[in-house]
Amino acid sequence: MGRPLLAEPITDYVTSLIATETDVQRRLRDETAKHPFAMMQISADQGTFLSLIVAAIKATNAIEIGTFTGYSALAIARALPKNGKLICCDISEEWTAIAQRYWKEAQLDKRIELKIAPALETLEGLIGKGRDGTFDFAFIDADKTGYDAYYEACLKLLRPNGLIAIDNVLWSGAVADASRTDADTEALRALNTKISNDARVDCSLLTIGDGLMLVRKR
Repeated sequence: MGRPLLAEPITDYVTSLIATETDVQRRLRDETAKHPFAMMQISADQGTFLSLIVAAIKATNAIEIGTFTGYSALAIARALPKNGKLICCDISEEWTAIAQRYWKEAQLDKRIELKIAPALETLEGLIGKGRDGTFDFAFIDADKTGYDAYYEACLKLLRPNGLIAIDNVLWSGAVADASRTDADTEALRALNTKISNDARVDCSLLTIGDGLMLVRKR
């Protein structure tokens, strides 16, 4: 998630108005808040937004890159139909063990397929199996220097009018600070520019959470 761009009283107010967050989601969010890497968890309003857009486009097949403790996966999977499938890509068995407990409790574990492997390896495997153009939605929230490769792979896998949501694209404002030249900031800055000029897509950079780039494949 990174640092929210809005002041804490405003984020607290927004969170208080989220009526669609389930008890399982709330408890997972509370448990993850105590985790040493709690800042990696998306915010509740981001989760609600993901559920809304997945439902709005009537997605059946989705991909998530970067699962952590599973909150975003819950948000996506609950918006899929019963025959829907979310493929989650992560490299941590420890973190995703927490996720799997909550997925099962929410009775959404049958809709989620967890792949413990480098995400690009999983994505390229899906492309190799002829899954190009068969996914409706992708959520990218993993290592920032890998974002460009994930974006390209997801574009291949997405159907026309499918959506990609990319988290942390404002990086606590660092992308707008010319003095910030670390690898993560440079990667995000370059990808934002690339997407804004990409004739293959339409996009909107939203100031939700730590910045969310929403991309529609043409």
